[in-house]
Amino acid sequence: MIPAAFDYVRAESAAEAISALTEHGEDAKLLAGGHSLLPLMKLRLATPSVLVDIGRVPDLSYVRDEGDHVAIGALTRHHDVNHSPVLAQHVPLLALVAGKVGDPQVRHRGTIGGSIAHADPASDLPAAVLALGGSMVARGPNGDRVIPATEFFQGFLETALAPDEMLTEIRVPKAAGGHSYQKFVRRAQDWAMVGVAVARSNGSTGVSLVNMGATPLRATAVEQALAGGASAAEAAEVADQGADPSGDPNASPEFRRHLARVLTRRALEEAGL
Repeated sequence: MIPAAFDYVRAESAAEAISALTEHGEDAKLLAGGHSLLPLMKLRLATPSVLVDIGRVPDLSYVRDEGDHVAIGALTRHHDVNHSPVLAQHVPLLALVAGKVGDPQVRHRGTIGGSIAHADPASDLPAAVLALGGSMVARGPNGDRVIPATEFFQGFLETALAPDEMLTEIRVPKAAGGHSYQKFVRRAQDWAMVGVAVARSNGSTGVSLVNMGATPLRATAVEQALAGGASAAEAAEVADQGADPSGDPNASPEFRRHLARVLTRRALEEAGL
């Protein structure tokens, strides 16, 4: 299908993009790689009157070691996240997951910030950032604010970003311990029917689920079971507690719950638990 008519603005800086968002309000949408927004526009599920292109903003693509955490610019391509030596050393889970996003074309054009801000519960990177205990930096006309991942994802394709804010940076604590990402797909480039991300650091384990509800979910029951001394197999049995998976032509809710338990066990075992 053909998208509805819209005006196009190319921003040369984050300040220009925020100014455009402030001017046009909820009628404006940011465009980075376009792999999430454009399909919705073609289906008329999103009909912004103004697209603000931030794809060429020069200062939002980076991976930096910031001491106790790694900072990733929102416009960093999936390919660059996947091949970052800083992430390979300090946050290998994030590098691993970025390499499993879509296909090579998507990974060379799509951005980590676009994936996080789109907040699709079937997407890989939001769950990874959630398992790592990461946070997002939102910039608006009044400056920056830091939003924990546990508060950022608020509903289906909904985040804590205000209409006049843009995501500029993702921060993840260093977690170089055992990790794993397991997902079940029909074809390599498909969205996950279910996915599980596991990250170990400083004696604690973060576990999150993909496509098991309206948002990416922390598997808190699994984390609590592990903290109480449960084995990987025992903890995996409660992986679907608190989840609310939907049904579709690919999988029923019951099958997704089964997959969550199976994939959680595999992920925990691969992470060394």
